[in-house]
Amino acid sequence: MITGDPTTRGRGLVAAQMALIAALVLRPRRDRWRRRPRGLLRVAGGVLLAAGAVVGGLGARRLGPALTPMPQPRPGATLRTDGVYGVVRHPIYAGLVLGAVGRAVTTGLGRHVVAAGALVGVLTLKVRDEEVLLRERFPDYDAYAERTPRLLPGVGARRRPPPA
Repeated sequence: MITGDPTTRGRGLVAAQMALIAALVLRPRRDRWRRRPRGLLRVAGGVLLAAGAVVGGLGARRLGPALTPMPQPRPGATLRTDGVYGVVRHPIYAGLVLGAVGRAVTTGLGRHVVAAGALVGVLTLKVRDEEVLLRERFPDYDAYAERTPRLLPGVGARRRPPPA
């Protein structure tokens, strides 16, 4: 159960999320004490960043007009369980996490590492609130959650064992 007004808490989480994304996107200043990652590490960061953009973009596109930054679903929204939502329950958040980690790895800045970690924490709270609201709104949400992982494919779905 969400304590306090979910709209007020949702606004606070969205504000924190936007501030952390801004901290990740802002161009890093020159720092003579920092060593910029090279080679495979930089490539891996770029791949994570690109994967995050694709996954998050697919999730946003699939929601269409139901897309909102708030944890509360829009009035008239339907539960999406196909496409990228058939792979993970929260592809937009998964994309943000992948992108944030990719940015931190690519730049090598400690402030980006901290911002990425804080963003994961904010999104974790947001996902928990959102799932409470989705369960209240959509009777089929529990069955969907049983078969679909939260953020990473193959991690976190509460799959039932096959009948004996």
